[in-house]
Amino acid sequence: MQHLLTLEGMTPGQLTDLLDRAQAHADSARDPGTLAGIAVCTLFFEPSTRTRMSFQLAAQRLGAHVLNFDVSTSSARKGETALDTLRNLEAMGVRGFVVRHHDDGAVAALAREARAGTALLNAGDGRSAHPTQGLLDMLTLRQAKGADFSRLKVAIVGDVKHSRVARSDLHALRILGAGEIRVCGPASLLPDDATLAGCRVTHDLDEALEGVDAVMMLRLQRERMEEGLIGSLEGYHRDYGLSRMRLQRAASDAVVMHPGPINRGVEITDDVADGPQSLILRQVANGVAVRMAVLERLLA
Repeated sequence: MQHLLTLEGMTPGQLTDLLDRAQAHADSARDPGTLAGIAVCTLFFEPSTRTRMSFQLAAQRLGAHVLNFDVSTSSARKGETALDTLRNLEAMGVRGFVVRHHDDGAVAALAREARAGTALLNAGDGRSAHPTQGLLDMLTLRQAKGADFSRLKVAIVGDVKHSRVARSDLHALRILGAGEIRVCGPASLLPDDATLAGCRVTHDLDEALEGVDAVMMLRLQRERMEEGLIGSLEGYHRDYGLSRMRLQRAASDAVVMHPGPINRGVEITDDVADGPQSLILRQVANGVAVRMAVLERLLA
């Protein structure tokens, strides 16, 4: 791989290889330093906490020099394009770029213009893809449920229409051969394209949860949403919020996941987010290991 732009089109072997490498990093307390002397820039045109910090920590653990691009204090405020920013940083010797952008396809467009030897990692573009989130979700699920995804029933619940995380999770679950993928949300928040091909789609949360092994809740992305797609936050929580009582419909050992940030009391209640079945903080921890594996694969 020269770049990591999406999980779509990956083979099971490629995806599993990255997960195996990430697990090795998760199990090790040693900083391998395999990217010593290599410069990596986190080029974020959108706010981020978990993704940005875990990429920075991953690059540092691998021994890379890490540059943090802040759009609010950069020449982007003066009108410089993302491509000119990339080219100027390449000229300084930066080899790896972790890019988050609000426009669909923006990272792929930059990758097409990048020099040979430059690697771009998509840290989330528009509503298209968030491949490392998809990888860390699969690593977390594999740790909890084992490597045979064909036995699993997985429910993805919420704002799928605006979610790049949902798209990458769906790509990964299909690649790994998940037994059944259920998708649930209000009709206004489900996509009308091929995104849900092969999924069991329902607008009834109780039906979606029945007997599932994993529940992947999604953030209600109000910043990407047109007005009027939901009636109210209270109504959304009533119909699609995950509570302890509702979780009882899932398998007794079902796990709960959420990519964050959480809108507590909207998508999920506190007692579920912080409860014994929640893997939310393990997802965060696994993000560092996954991003180490990807950076190493592209730049080592």
